[in-house]
Amino acid sequence: MPSEIVIRCSKLLIEKKLTMAFAESATAGRLSAEFSLVPHCGAMLKGGVVCYDACIKQDILMVPEELVAQYTPESAEVSKAIAEGLAKFMQADVLIGVTGLTMPGGSETAEKPVGTMFIHAIINGRHLPVREVYQGRPEDIVLQTVDRVAQLLINEINR
Repeated sequence: MPSEIVIRCSKLLIEKKLTMAFAESATAGRLSAEFSLVPHCGAMLKGGVVCYDACIKQDILMVPEELVAQYTPESAEVSKAIAEGLAKFMQADVLIGVTGLTMPGGSETAEKPVGTMFIHAIINGRHLPVREVYQGRPEDIVLQTVDRVAQLLINEINR
């Protein structure tokens, strides 16, 4: 069952006749899955791409290899690039790119610990980058990210 904030966000998107698509790395499809469980989701959810491995980011979403090498696959810069790459083949009013570190073994550092998540939303051409650091198990981090995306969209659509 999706969280209350995901349900509220979905209803708002449907009410405003806005569509949405995802490019998901660290969330590995969970954003798409959570938003797909809301009644009438077909009115707003276009789809998504799981781009967990860097080669998918580069080959499908056309993220330059140099960008990944310079900033790491888990970065604000790559989150922006995957959202922009998604726009090249999936038409939606809202495009969301997400990368991050849900568990050890990625590019974590003292400045970018496990739990750091990067969200990049493009809403009708407006870019909204978000960096958050969450605590908990990998699933907890992913679900907090899903809710943060929903809150970001609610705030932006209602402004």
